Amino acid sequence: MKTGVKLFGKTFNNPLLPASGPIVGELETLEYFNDSLTGGIVTKTISVEGAVVKKPCIIATRHCVYNTELWSEYPLEKWSVDILPKLRKNLKKPLIVSVGYTAEELEIVVPQVEEYADFFEVSTHYGKDRLDSLVTRICELTDKPVFIKLSPHIEDYLEFVEIAVKCGAKGIVAINSLGPGVVVDLKTRAVKLGIDGGKSWVSGPSIKPVALNRVVNIRKRFPDLPIIACGGVENAEDVLEFILAGADLVQMLSSALMKGRGLFDKIVGDLPEVMEKYNIESIEELRKTDLVLEPKGEGGYPLVDYDVCTRCGICTGICPQMALTLEDKIIVDNEKCINCGLCQSKCPVEAIRGVL
Repeated sequence: MKTGVKLFGKTFNNPLLPASGPIVGELETLEYFNDSLTGGIVTKTISVEGAVVKKPCIIATRHCVYNTELWSEYPLEKWSVDILPKLRKNLKKPLIVSVGYTAEELEIVVPQVEEYADFFEVSTHYGKDRLDSLVTRICELTDKPVFIKLSPHIEDYLEFVEIAVKCGAKGIVAINSLGPGVVVDLKTRAVKLGIDGGKSWVSGPSIKPVALNRVVNIRKRFPDLPIIACGGVENAEDVLEFILAGADLVQMLSSALMKGRGLFDKIVGDLPEVMEKYNIESIEELRKTDLVLEPKGEGGYPLVDYDVCTRCGICTGICPQMALTLEDKIIVDNEKCINCGLCQSKCPVEAIRGVL
């Protein structure tokens, strides 16, 4: 199985990268990823001054992460004089340097870190109204490929991408965290973390469908534009789904906060086996496959394979129409069934077919 990806003359051994955030904000953590199996490295966002982050700032639940993180708490000088030179000295893979936020700040930041970057990722606080001047300016400051990170709150995101590309961006990172959200603590009757009235930002597996939607539609509009997907990855299947949706590379952060940084190497290690399972010869082959945007499900009634069924009863409990009952075996009442597919999607042993 061929897992490599080539982008702007650089080779990524596989498409998985850490996303910009708390797991890539120190020399020690960046060196960890330099020695790991990830295809490349991304830094925490660098600006002129170090961020002042209100603590606590990160909470993980079963399905998502809430955060009030900002950019790096280190000032530019720490990155340009200490962290990046040391990292670059023994760098084993492509390095994406994340920078922000305004055109004025980028004029200071980019010249001081440009020699260490293979790519730039630009995090912005703005919609399309101030995007043109920002992208134009950073592209004047460097010859390295510039990727603009897309915030999910931008409704006209295809126009946002079009402006970024016209102004010189070579690619898009989609998406940033969702929000604002609120995390409530019943014990204290207060928010668990938050700024500006309890606001926090949401990431992790729960935002994956939103990220996939953005990637699919950006790829449809811009068939040749490099895309780095970000949002909700937690296993090798997720990585491949984003590639099929149109991404060239895939970033992950929140699932590593929930399950540990060792998840990166596990996913990379799982890729060949999962690719073989789905008859995927290479990442490039999958990337060039047009995702069919009409469901191929049968839409029929559930058919139960009784040799496989364990009689766990999950399907009977979740059916919204109470169309499935468990006696000696699962019985489907076709008069009640609405062919929704929920039972098939939740069967832990894949004993149900005929709907999806």
